[in-house]
Amino acid sequence: MQKIIITIDGWSSCGKSTLAKQLAKALGYVYIDSGAMYRAITLYFLRNHIDWTDNQEVMEALDSIHLHFEYNEKSAQSEIFLNDENVEYVIRDLVVAEKVSDVAAIGAVRTFAVAQQQKMGARKGIVMDGRDIG
Repeated sequence: MQKIIITIDGWSSCGKSTLAKQLAKALGYVYIDSGAMYRAITLYFLRNHIDWTDNQEVMEALDSIHLHFEYNEKSAQSEIFLNDENVEYVIRDLVVAEKVSDVAAIGAVRTFAVAQQQKMGARKGIVMDGRDIG
């Protein structure tokens, strides 16, 4: 069977993520969590003391970020990797949660995240949900 890209859109809190995760698991596809991507970027900014009000500093930082997802059979979920480090659980930290909205609001960050999603999509065999699925 040829692998495809499946995107799920809908109203807030209507079950998009739940459906996407279950569908990815059933098909053996990777689930792309766009929210996790923004959290991983925020984690990178925090760890590297990036001033996200400085556009030049943001652009330079984004050039150093590589994101990808891998399916973990033990946990039965896709996990996000930031520069080859599994950060799936680290990004759920309160410090990251408090800053992710600020970072996600930056235009360059959103453009970067969409480009990363499109790059992941080129490989096919993925399920995505959210507003930035480009």
